[in-house]
Parts: sequence; structure tokens; C-alpha cells
Amino acid sequence: MTWFLTLSVNAQLQHYMDSLSICKARIDSLQRSLDSLRSSNVNGQFFRLFSPMTFYPDVVKSMIEKNSSDSIINNILMQNYLKHPELIETTACKLRKVASAAESAPTVPVQRKVEVVREESFENEAALAPDSPVSLEIFKPNFWKFSGDYNLQFMQSHFSRNWYKSGDDNLSAVANVILRYNYNNQQKIKWDNMLEMKVGIQNSPSDTIHKLKTTSDLLRYTGKLGLQATKKWYYTFQLIATSQFVRGYKSNDPTVYSDFFSPFEVNSSVGMDYNIEAYNKRLTGSVHIAPLAHNFKHVSRLILATRYGIPEGCHNLNDWGSQFTANITWKPTDKFKWGTRLYAYTTYSRAVIEWENTFSFAFSRYISAQVFLYPRFDDGVQKMENHSYWQIKEYLSLGFSYSM
Repeated sequence: MTWFLTLSVNAQLQHYMDSLSICKARIDSLQRSLDSLRSSNVNGQFFRLFSPMTFYPDVVKSMIEKNSSDSIINNILMQNYLKHPELIETTACKLRKVASAAESAPTVPVQRKVEVVREESFENEAALAPDSPVSLEIFKPNFWKFSGDYNLQFMQSHFSRNWYKSGDDNLSAVANVILRYNYNNQQKIKWDNMLEMKVGIQNSPSDTIHKLKTTSDLLRYTGKLGLQATKKWYYTFQLIATSQFVRGYKSNDPTVYSDFFSPFEVNSSVGMDYNIEAYNKRLTGSVHIAPLAHNFKHVSRLILATRYGIPEGCHNLNDWGSQFTANITWKPTDKFKWGTRLYAYTTYSRAVIEWENTFSFAFSRYISAQVFLYPRFDDGVQKMENHSYWQIKEYLSLGFSYSM
């Protein structure tokens, strides 16, 4: 019995000693690992674990020779080489070539520009106080835009015999000014204003009565007030007022065929406007469609009433109808521009159609040639014998032009 107890105590003691030996071996192994990490030979190798994956031949050589001095880092790298070869981005040989090229390149000394700032002494420290008043200016955006076209042209003119404002074929000069003053708040409201003034004069040797006559005479205002409905459509009220500056005559005829406020027309309409903008803004303009329009026509000279479709003995004519207006400018090149205006008004018993076309050819910034073609239809005026209600006017001119 005593022998058995002695044997049992020895066995437990042996198990305890074995446990201590295993624990000591683990501690020694951990200590060796820590010592290897602290060694100067390994510290220089840590960057290999965190830099982009690079293949180092010495890692493979160390593993083959079973060199344990840097086995921890080499084991990690070797495992990455074997399991993830697709992650290798470069090799040690390529890195050495890049380093040698950089060392052989001539070094340029870096020169820094040193700016010496003199220390200022502030006499009035109150100016730097945080509660000092600050001057703040707020500028309100300007929604108005002004532009204009100015032309002084010399021309050759042709008129049909039934042209409603008189005229003779001749060489003459014409001055044309178009002013625009438009408002657009970039939100909902747009107000366009355009004033057109055109006066052409001629001195015809064949005319023994008049020293000077007009070949073109136009005074026209067009205003449009729009409220945006969609991106390109506007609910619009449009007003067009038209008259002329001076009296109109025919050659060797003392009769006055037109005058200031004879006729004078005001056309007001309510409808929709469509804005045109295409081909990189080379095609621009607007189209106005008005199912409801009112036209007021007035002549100061009572004798001209019937000539312009007003009942005899009356100065005024009021009627209702529908209206269509299109103002389009097409500029395919920097040297050529076509501006067209199509106006149509009908009371469903009479109709007026005007189609003005101006073709401009620019030779330089200030010199240009123009071709003006103006067919017109009006079945509410007196028709000349052996002529239709169609009238036509054209001229070719060369002169000065300026736009802003």
C-alpha cells in the first residue's frame, strides 16, 4: 500500500514537471520570436509586408536553406507567393533598375524663394476688434439686356405698280435701326421690346415735283409680355404698333399716299409663344400663335380711309380675328445671316400676310451687303386694275452695318 501511494505521487509529480517543461518551451519560443523581431536584421525587412507585393528571390533561397533568422517574415511572404501569385506587382530586380536610374540622374538643387515680410505695427487696435462694423455691398442682378443693329445702306429698289405705300425703281439710300430692350428674370416672366425704324430716301431726276421722296418708311414697335408655361412655351400678350415718319409720294404725282398716322395700326393679341434655339444658337427666334386678336386701324387723313380698307368717312376700323407671328434669325456662318418675319392676321373675311426677308452678307465688321425681299398680301384694300392683292418690294444694298 505504501508502495502504491509512492508510485502515484511520483506520477503526479512527473506530470507536473512535464507541464512546466511545455510551458517553458512555449515561453522560450515566444521569446525567440520577439528577439527575432527586435533584431536589426529583421527591422529592415518589415516594409516588405506593407509595401506593394514584390517577389524577392532571397525569400525563396532562405526557405530552401531553412535559415531561421528571418523565418517569420519570409514564411508570410512565401505563403503569399504560393497562395496569391496574382497579387505580385513587381520584382526586386525591377526595383533595383529604377533605383540605379534615379541615382545616375543629375540632381538639380532646389531653390526656395524666401519672401521677407516686414512686421507691421498697428496703431489702431480697435480696427481689428471682432465687433468692428463691416461694410457689405449687395448687387442686385440686372435682368435687362440691351442690343441693337444699325445699318446705312445704298441700294437699288424695285416696286410693283400696286405697292400700297408708293415707290419708284431707283437708286437710293436707307438707314435702318433696330433697338431691343428685353427683360428676363430667368424664372417665369419675360418682357421683350423691339423698336424698328427705317427711312429710305431718293433723289430721282425724272421727278420734277419732288426733290426728295421716301423709298422705305417704317416705324414699328413690338412688345411681348410672357409668363412661362414650360421650358420653351410662354403665355403671351403681344402688342404691335406700326406707322411711318413722313409723307409718301409717287414720282411726278402731288397726291399723298401715306403719312404719319396714316395709316396707324395697333394689333394686340393673346396666345402662346414658342422659343426657338437650335444648332448651337445659330437658329434663334420665336413663334407667336394667338387665337384671339384685335386690330385697330386709324388714318389721320380722311381722304386715305378707303385706300387702307376703312369705310368712307371714318378714321378708324376695329375688328377681331386671329394672328400668327414668327421672328427667326438663322446664322449658318459668321459672314451670312438671314432674318425673316412672317406676320398673318385674319378676320375670316379679310386677311393680311407680310413676309419680310433680309439676307445679310458681311465683308468685314462694318461693311455688308443686304438683299431685302418683301412679299405682301392684303385683300382689305383697294385693288389696282389688272393687278392682284399680292404686292412685292425688293432692294439690293451695300453699306455700313454695326451690331451691339
